Amino acid sequence: MEPPKQPIEGVKNLVTIGSGKGGVGKTTVSVNLAIALAKLGQKVGLLDADVYGPNVPLMMGIRDTPYAIENRIQPLEQHGVKLMSMGFLNPGDKPLIWRGPMLHSVMQQFIRQVEWGELDYLLVDLPPGTGDVALSLIQTAPITGAVVVSTPSEVALEDGRKAVLMFQQVKVELLGIVENMSYLVVPETGQKVDIFGQGGGRRTAEAMDVPFLGELPLNPQVRIGGDSGRPVALLGEEDPSSAPFYEMARALMARCGGKRNAPTFSVED
Repeated sequence: MEPPKQPIEGVKNLVTIGSGKGGVGKTTVSVNLAIALAKLGQKVGLLDADVYGPNVPLMMGIRDTPYAIENRIQPLEQHGVKLMSMGFLNPGDKPLIWRGPMLHSVMQQFIRQVEWGELDYLLVDLPPGTGDVALSLIQTAPITGAVVVSTPSEVALEDGRKAVLMFQQVKVELLGIVENMSYLVVPETGQKVDIFGQGGGRRTAEAMDVPFLGELPLNPQVRIGGDSGRPVALLGEEDPSSAPFYEMARALMARCGGKRNAPTFSVED
Protein backbone atom coordinates (compact mmCIF):
# COMPACT_ATOMS: atom_id res chain seq x y z
CA MET A 1 0.00 0.00 0.00
CA GLU A 2 1.36 3.41 -0.98
CA PRO A 3 1.97 5.93 1.83
CA PRO A 4 -0.47 8.87 1.87
CA LYS A 5 0.61 11.88 -0.14
CA GLN A 6 0.93 14.99 2.00
CA PRO A 7 -0.60 18.13 0.49
CA ILE A 8 1.56 21.21 0.01
CA GLU A 9 0.35 23.85 2.43
CA GLY A 10 -1.41 26.70 0.65
CA VAL A 11 -1.23 25.17 -2.85
CA LYS A 12 -4.60 24.47 -4.48
CA ASN A 13 -3.40 22.88 -7.72
CA LEU A 14 -0.09 21.12 -8.35
CA VAL A 15 0.39 20.75 -12.11
CA THR A 16 3.36 18.96 -13.69
CA ILE A 17 4.54 19.86 -17.19
CA GLY A 18 6.52 17.07 -18.81
CA SER A 19 7.72 15.69 -22.10
CA GLY A 20 9.06 12.42 -23.36
CA LYS A 21 12.18 14.06 -24.82
CA GLY A 22 14.14 17.28 -24.67
CA GLY A 23 14.07 20.04 -27.25
CA VAL A 24 10.30 20.33 -27.60
CA GLY A 25 10.00 23.66 -25.75
CA LYS A 26 8.66 22.37 -22.43
CA THR A 27 10.25 25.14 -20.34
CA THR A 28 9.12 27.79 -22.82
CA VAL A 29 5.57 26.51 -22.39
CA SER A 30 5.92 26.38 -18.59
CA VAL A 31 7.24 29.93 -18.28
CA ASN A 32 4.68 31.53 -20.58
CA LEU A 33 1.83 29.50 -19.14
CA ALA A 34 2.79 30.61 -15.61
CA ILE A 35 2.83 34.26 -16.63
CA ALA A 36 -0.46 33.96 -18.50
CA LEU A 37 -2.13 32.41 -15.45
CA ALA A 38 -0.79 35.23 -13.28
CA LYS A 39 -2.04 37.85 -15.73
CA LEU A 40 -5.46 36.18 -15.59
CA GLY A 41 -5.61 36.84 -11.85
CA GLN A 42 -4.24 33.60 -10.46
CA LYS A 43 -1.62 33.24 -7.73
CA VAL A 44 1.12 31.21 -9.42
CA GLY A 45 4.40 29.52 -8.56
CA LEU A 46 6.83 27.84 -10.96
CA LEU A 47 9.20 25.13 -9.75
CA ASP A 48 12.04 24.36 -12.15
CA ALA A 49 12.57 20.65 -11.45
CA ASP A 50 15.00 20.16 -14.35
CA VAL A 51 18.04 20.17 -12.08
CA TYR A 52 20.48 19.19 -14.87
CA GLY A 53 19.31 21.92 -17.26
CA PRO A 54 17.58 24.66 -15.25
CA ASN A 55 16.58 27.30 -17.80
CA VAL A 56 13.85 29.09 -15.85
CA PRO A 57 16.23 31.75 -14.39
CA LEU A 58 17.38 32.78 -17.87
CA MET A 59 13.90 32.76 -19.37
CA MET A 60 12.39 34.70 -16.45
CA GLY A 61 15.26 37.20 -16.42
CA ILE A 62 16.33 36.76 -12.79
CA ARG A 63 19.63 35.57 -11.33
CA ASP A 64 19.30 36.33 -7.61
CA THR A 65 20.04 33.87 -4.81
CA PRO A 66 17.19 32.76 -2.50
CA TYR A 67 17.55 33.14 1.25
CA ALA A 68 15.97 31.35 4.21
CA ILE A 69 13.90 32.61 7.13
CA GLU A 70 13.67 30.16 10.05
CA ASN A 71 14.69 27.23 7.82
CA ARG A 72 12.09 28.12 5.19
CA ILE A 73 13.47 28.97 1.74
CA GLN A 74 11.95 32.15 0.35
CA PRO A 75 11.11 31.84 -3.35
CA LEU A 76 12.17 34.57 -5.73
CA GLU A 77 9.47 36.44 -7.64
CA GLN A 78 9.50 37.76 -11.18
CA HIS A 79 6.74 38.85 -13.55
CA GLY A 80 4.15 38.08 -10.86
CA VAL A 81 5.27 34.44 -10.46
CA LYS A 82 7.01 32.87 -7.45
CA LEU A 83 10.07 30.89 -8.57
CA MET A 84 12.45 28.21 -7.38
CA SER A 85 15.20 26.59 -9.46
CA MET A 86 18.50 24.84 -8.98
CA GLY A 87 19.78 27.50 -11.37
CA PHE A 88 19.50 30.02 -8.52
CA LEU A 89 21.62 27.83 -6.23
CA ASN A 90 24.13 26.59 -8.80
CA PRO A 91 24.49 29.49 -11.25
CA GLY A 92 26.70 29.54 -14.32
CA ASP A 93 27.77 26.62 -16.47
CA LYS A 94 28.94 24.26 -13.72
CA PRO A 95 27.15 20.91 -14.21
CA LEU A 96 25.47 18.90 -11.47
CA ILE A 97 26.55 15.28 -11.31
CA TRP A 98 23.96 13.71 -9.02
CA ARG A 99 22.39 10.31 -8.54
CA GLY A 100 18.77 9.44 -7.74
CA PRO A 101 18.77 9.84 -3.91
CA MET A 102 20.19 13.37 -4.16
CA LEU A 103 17.56 14.32 -6.74
CA HIS A 104 14.82 13.01 -4.47
CA SER A 105 16.19 15.02 -1.55
CA VAL A 106 16.37 18.33 -3.41
CA MET A 107 12.89 17.86 -4.88
CA GLN A 108 11.46 17.33 -1.41
CA GLN A 109 13.22 20.49 -0.24
CA PHE A 110 11.84 22.49 -3.14
CA ILE A 111 8.34 21.18 -2.51
CA ARG A 112 8.22 21.08 1.29
CA GLN A 113 10.73 23.64 2.53
CA VAL A 114 10.02 26.55 0.19
CA GLU A 115 7.62 29.19 1.54
CA TRP A 116 5.26 29.08 -1.43
CA GLY A 117 2.41 30.76 0.45
CA GLU A 118 -1.10 30.74 -0.96
CA LEU A 119 -1.09 29.62 -4.59
CA ASP A 120 -3.84 28.75 -7.02
CA TYR A 121 -1.32 26.92 -9.20
CA LEU A 122 2.15 25.55 -8.61
CA LEU A 123 3.52 24.51 -12.00
CA VAL A 124 6.41 22.04 -12.01
CA ASP A 125 8.66 22.06 -15.07
CA LEU A 126 9.88 18.45 -15.08
CA PRO A 127 13.06 17.17 -16.72
CA PRO A 128 12.57 15.36 -20.04
CA GLY A 129 11.69 11.69 -19.88
CA THR A 130 10.22 9.49 -17.17
CA GLY A 131 13.05 9.30 -14.65
CA ASP A 132 13.75 9.81 -10.96
CA VAL A 133 12.59 13.41 -10.51
CA ALA A 134 9.14 12.82 -12.00
CA LEU A 135 8.61 9.60 -10.08
CA SER A 136 9.78 11.13 -6.79
CA LEU A 137 7.32 13.96 -7.14
CA ILE A 138 4.44 11.73 -8.23
CA GLN A 139 4.96 9.34 -5.32
CA THR A 140 5.09 11.98 -2.60
CA ALA A 141 2.83 14.89 -3.61
CA PRO A 142 -0.86 15.05 -4.59
CA ILE A 143 -0.73 16.11 -8.23
CA THR A 144 -3.83 17.73 -9.69
CA GLY A 145 -2.84 16.74 -13.20
CA ALA A 146 -0.15 16.62 -15.85
CA VAL A 147 0.45 18.43 -19.12
CA VAL A 148 2.59 16.77 -21.81
CA VAL A 149 4.39 18.91 -24.39
CA SER A 150 5.37 17.59 -27.80
CA THR A 151 5.94 18.77 -31.35
CA PRO A 152 3.98 17.38 -34.33
CA SER A 153 6.90 15.18 -35.45
CA GLU A 154 6.57 11.43 -35.09
CA VAL A 155 9.92 11.23 -33.29
CA ALA A 156 8.74 13.62 -30.56
CA LEU A 157 5.27 12.05 -30.39
CA GLU A 158 6.72 8.57 -29.93
CA ASP A 159 8.39 9.76 -26.73
CA GLY A 160 5.43 11.95 -25.81
CA ARG A 161 3.19 8.88 -25.78
CA LYS A 162 5.57 7.28 -23.29
CA ALA A 163 5.16 10.28 -20.99
CA VAL A 164 1.37 10.04 -21.27
CA LEU A 165 1.46 6.34 -20.46
CA MET A 166 3.77 6.96 -17.50
CA PHE A 167 1.33 9.44 -15.98
CA GLN A 168 -1.58 7.09 -16.64
CA GLN A 169 0.29 4.17 -15.09
CA VAL A 170 0.86 6.09 -11.85
CA LYS A 171 -2.74 7.34 -11.89
CA VAL A 172 -2.08 11.02 -12.53
CA GLU A 173 -4.85 12.73 -14.48
CA LEU A 174 -3.81 14.01 -17.91
CA LEU A 175 -4.94 17.62 -18.25
CA GLY A 176 -3.91 17.59 -21.87
CA ILE A 177 -1.32 17.45 -24.64
CA VAL A 178 0.22 20.64 -25.98
CA GLU A 179 1.55 20.68 -29.54
CA ASN A 180 4.44 23.14 -29.62
CA MET A 181 6.15 24.42 -32.80
CA SER A 182 3.04 23.39 -34.70
CA TYR A 183 3.69 25.58 -37.72
CA LEU A 184 5.55 28.67 -38.92
CA VAL A 185 3.82 31.68 -40.45
CA VAL A 186 6.15 33.27 -43.01
CA PRO A 187 6.22 37.01 -42.14
CA GLU A 188 6.45 38.30 -45.72
CA THR A 189 3.66 36.18 -47.19
CA GLY A 190 1.56 34.91 -44.28
CA GLN A 191 2.04 31.38 -45.62
CA LYS A 192 1.66 28.64 -43.00
CA VAL A 193 4.50 26.10 -43.14
CA ASP A 194 4.25 22.78 -41.27
CA ILE A 195 7.94 22.32 -40.50
CA PHE A 196 7.60 19.36 -38.12
CA GLY A 197 4.48 17.77 -39.60
CA GLN A 198 0.81 18.53 -39.18
CA GLY A 199 -1.81 17.62 -36.56
CA GLY A 200 0.21 14.94 -34.81
CA GLY A 201 -0.53 16.25 -31.32
CA ARG A 202 -4.28 16.36 -31.85
CA ARG A 203 -4.33 12.88 -33.43
CA THR A 204 -2.29 11.48 -30.54
CA ALA A 205 -4.60 13.08 -27.98
CA GLU A 206 -7.66 11.62 -29.70
CA ALA A 207 -6.08 8.17 -30.04
CA MET A 208 -5.08 8.10 -26.36
CA ASP A 209 -8.36 9.67 -25.15
CA VAL A 210 -6.51 12.65 -23.66
CA PRO A 211 -7.64 16.31 -23.90
CA PHE A 212 -5.89 18.45 -26.49
CA LEU A 213 -4.88 21.83 -25.05
CA GLY A 214 -3.97 23.44 -28.33
CA GLU A 215 -1.29 24.35 -30.85
CA LEU A 216 1.55 26.80 -30.34
CA PRO A 217 3.15 28.17 -33.53
CA LEU A 218 6.89 28.35 -34.12
CA ASN A 219 7.32 32.07 -33.47
CA PRO A 220 10.66 33.93 -33.38
CA GLN A 221 9.18 36.34 -30.79
CA VAL A 222 8.74 33.44 -28.36
CA ARG A 223 12.42 32.54 -28.71
CA ILE A 224 13.54 36.16 -28.34
CA GLY A 225 11.40 36.56 -25.22
CA GLY A 226 12.90 33.47 -23.61
CA ASP A 227 16.47 34.43 -24.41
CA SER A 228 16.01 38.00 -23.13
CA GLY A 229 14.17 37.18 -19.89
CA ARG A 230 11.01 38.88 -21.16
CA PRO A 231 8.67 35.98 -22.07
CA VAL A 232 6.19 36.73 -24.81
CA ALA A 233 3.22 36.22 -22.46
CA LEU A 234 4.11 39.58 -20.88
CA LEU A 235 2.72 41.23 -24.03
CA GLY A 236 -0.79 40.36 -22.87
CA GLU A 237 -3.76 38.45 -24.14
CA GLU A 238 -4.45 40.73 -27.09
CA ASP A 239 -1.04 40.31 -28.68
CA PRO A 240 -1.05 37.66 -31.45
CA SER A 241 2.29 36.23 -30.30
CA SER A 242 1.13 35.60 -26.75
CA ALA A 243 -2.58 34.89 -27.28
CA PRO A 244 -2.12 31.10 -27.67
CA PHE A 245 -0.61 30.88 -24.18
CA TYR A 246 -3.63 32.65 -22.71
CA GLU A 247 -5.98 30.26 -24.51
CA MET A 248 -4.00 27.40 -23.01
CA ALA A 249 -4.07 28.98 -19.54
CA ARG A 250 -7.85 29.30 -19.73
CA ALA A 251 -8.15 25.68 -20.85
CA LEU A 252 -5.94 24.58 -17.95
CA MET A 253 -8.06 26.50 -15.44
CA ALA A 254 -11.16 24.82 -16.82
CA ARG A 255 -9.57 21.38 -16.53
CA CYS A 256 -8.60 22.10 -12.93
CA GLY A 257 -12.09 23.22 -12.03
CA GLY A 258 -11.87 26.97 -12.54
CA LYS A 259 -10.24 28.26 -9.36
CA ARG A 260 -9.89 31.82 -8.11
CA ASN A 261 -11.03 34.52 -10.56
CA ALA A 262 -11.24 32.02 -13.41
CA PRO A 263 -13.59 33.32 -16.13
CA THR A 264 -16.42 31.22 -17.50
CA PHE A 265 -15.86 29.62 -20.88
CA SER A 266 -16.05 26.30 -22.67
CA VAL A 267 -13.14 24.15 -23.80
CA GLU A 268 -13.04 21.92 -26.84
CA ASP A 269 -12.11 18.31 -26.01
